[in-house]
Amino acid sequence: MKRVYERIKDMRGNLITVSAQGVGLKELARVDLRDGRSIYASVLRIDGDEVTLQVFENTRGISTGDKVTFLSREMQAVYGDALLGRRLSGAGEPIDGGPEIVGDSVNIGMPSFNPTRRIVPKELVRTNIPMIDVFNCLVKSQKIPIFSIPGEPYNPLLMRIANQTDADVVVIGGMGLTFNDYQSFIDNAEQAGSLNKTVMFVHRATDPAVECVLVPDMALASAEKFAVNGKDVLVLLTDMTAFADSIKEIAITMDQVPSNRGYPGSLYSDLASRYEKAVSIEGSGSITIITVTTMPGDDVTHPIPDNTGYITEGQFYLHGGRIDPFGSLSRLKQNVIGKTTREDHGDLANAMIRLYAESKKARERQGMGFKLSKWDEKLLAYSHRFEARMMNLEVNYTLEEALDLGWQTLSECFSHNEVGIKESMIEKYWSQVAEATV
Repeated sequence: MKRVYERIKDMRGNLITVSAQGVGLKELARVDLRDGRSIYASVLRIDGDEVTLQVFENTRGISTGDKVTFLSREMQAVYGDALLGRRLSGAGEPIDGGPEIVGDSVNIGMPSFNPTRRIVPKELVRTNIPMIDVFNCLVKSQKIPIFSIPGEPYNPLLMRIANQTDADVVVIGGMGLTFNDYQSFIDNAEQAGSLNKTVMFVHRATDPAVECVLVPDMALASAEKFAVNGKDVLVLLTDMTAFADSIKEIAITMDQVPSNRGYPGSLYSDLASRYEKAVSIEGSGSITIITVTTMPGDDVTHPIPDNTGYITEGQFYLHGGRIDPFGSLSRLKQNVIGKTTREDHGDLANAMIRLYAESKKARERQGMGFKLSKWDEKLLAYSHRFEARMMNLEVNYTLEEALDLGWQTLSECFSHNEVGIKESMIEKYWSQVAEATV
């Protein structure tokens, strides 16, 4: 039953207040303007008869005499194959000039998937990026952020992952995007030929804050339906800092008592309720979530990365245009390394990282003017090869190619008894590299 109210009591930012009864939190409402337009809003707070709603567009043009109609349902996303290849706003409206999307309606912001139907993650998601596939494997149904700072190439990194993943569907949620970033995602999908398996929900920097808050829910609601229907879905969300800042902006407008650095006390729950949508469903598909979290001032103790670190299963640190091998961590990599990947994977990755750590000390000695030993010189030669072959985000190797290249790199810089890998692996793989390079 629709309920219509003809007086708006108050307007602040993207919030309006009306006196109403019998409405529920998150219920959708339509505001009919006198110029013939209609815009939508969602119930954000109920205090007695006073109901505060978030408007999904700018409140410019709304008057206190406009009609507010409550629709007895929550905000919904549209699900169906017609979504593939389309671009939508945070409110779920097409912004690509295409026709209206026809499909099933899905409530957004629903609870996470039933835990009894989840299975333990144990399948590798291939990205063809050595710093991920070799050293910090991405596992199907994992939730993991990219910690970075503004100006780093985190969006191009997401685009590469989108292009090279073996996922059935890629859902991109962009929050606070500049026009150039927005256009780059479109151009990339078209050039890579992945547009037909990609869905984009986009909030641009000039759009209302409430649409930014809706983007993850829209993206994850549609992703969950694809997963239930047997698809492996990769969800890429950038930037979760813009999402958290929008929540902060709305909370300030509502005069909520702030918590750490002005963010609301619900920040942890707001982030966790989105990240926990990552799932591998028994007998069906999966949702893997990679997000970007830009750290203000490169401060990992800032509330957004700090809360994120408690929720997610590791992180990728992107510094200086590279994934930092020491700050990055995938807590689920042990579920796949040497089990679903090649037997030498774990030993090789550990040896390469250990030797690269030693090479950093050799660089320090070189920078301070100390005389270098032959071992230091070997380490320095190795570090240059390691950075060019493994840390370069432009390279494109399958996991097996990257492992072979790792053995080749070790053999070019060290003798087999210097790398600290057990003899059985040396006998099997070192000789193969030697034969291949002859």
